[in-house]
Amino acid sequence: MTEKLLRPMRTRPWYARWLIRLLGAAFAAGAHLLFLPWDLRNRSATPRTAGETIPVTGAGALLLALALVLLAAYFGHWDRLGWPLLLVAVPPAALMHVSLRAHPGPDAPYWPLDWGLFTLLIAAGVFVAAGVARAFRGEWAREDMSLTNPL
Repeated sequence: MTEKLLRPMRTRPWYARWLIRLLGAAFAAGAHLLFLPWDLRNRSATPRTAGETIPVTGAGALLLALALVLLAAYFGHWDRLGWPLLLVAVPPAALMHVSLRAHPGPDAPYWPLDWGLFTLLIAAGVFVAAGVARAFRGEWAREDMSLTNPL
């Protein structure tokens, strides 16, 4: 089973490529929902404050970043470079946008700036992780060829 998962996407049938890509997008969205849960009961921490109580923790943000980097490295290594951005960065950015739009409040005018900043950070991290994993693809491919072709 693992040898099937660790093959370049171009060597797989089209249905397997799309299934793996859909699962990757689902994993990215699931990681966002798991590590940064969406509290539907947002409320002010104290009266007359703009800050709301949120269930986001530093550990949750770090675990989400780790999950997205691992997904980006997988897709960056085995697929074309544009796919990790679409599959790994877009689902969390879309969920964050929906979450921020669902809770209008006194600080709502700043949410588009927050969303843009965090989306840029997620996309940059995914792009760097995919690029680093892609750089290792050439070395591993040369090692595999040297093992199969001794001359």
